[in-house]
Amino acid sequence: MSGLAVALAVLGGLCGSVQVAVMGRFGGRVGVLEALAFSTGIQLAVSLLVLVTARGGGIGGLRHVGSTPAWMWIGGLMGFTVVTSITFAQPRIGATAVIGILIAGQLVMGALIDRFGLFGVDQIAISPARAAGILLLGIGAALSLVR
Repeated sequence: MSGLAVALAVLGGLCGSVQVAVMGRFGGRVGVLEALAFSTGIQLAVSLLVLVTARGGGIGGLRHVGSTPAWMWIGGLMGFTVVTSITFAQPRIGATAVIGILIAGQLVMGALIDRFGLFGVDQIAISPARAAGILLLGIGAALSLVR
């Protein structure tokens, strides 16, 4: 299953890069907030279609959302923030810079989440090699701003 997880992570990374370029152009054409709303509507429609199809016409565990802690719902807010940010930033600083900065930010936050076991995840120490990788990616993200 870890091979599938890696493949899906790579696919997500590839799709995320395409999303940066497309959403930047789309936001420039129709407006940042309009592009965000339309994109979110498409994501909702596709998600519901996949859910209903995968669950044989039902909504699966979706009916239990109201009984989960509200802090677990911030994933939607984080997705909104990511898509809004990339839609606004890409036309101004370019896809490479946006992707580099986005990934650097994700690595920093991921390391903090792992280190402190935030949101109930297992704690994983920040090794010197991990710290070096994050630092190097941060430097790369900063250099990607230079044209």
